[in-house]
Amino acid sequence: MTTSGWIIMLLSVGGTTAFFFWCISRVLRPPGKTDKLHGVLDTEFEIEEEERRRRRGERGR
Repeated sequence: MTTSGWIIMLLSVGGTTAFFFWCISRVLRPPGKTDKLHGVLDTEFEIEEEERRRRRGERGR
């Protein structure tokens, strides 16, 4: 194999290995250190809760 072939192979294997370990570290990281990701259902429930609070606040006035 030529020198350029070795370089390309080492870069691709090294990059793939680094990406693998990065993914593993993201999975094993404690939950407190990661950002909270909101799904569609989470935001819909939050919106509904805010609307209920607003309605309750208007009734009390």
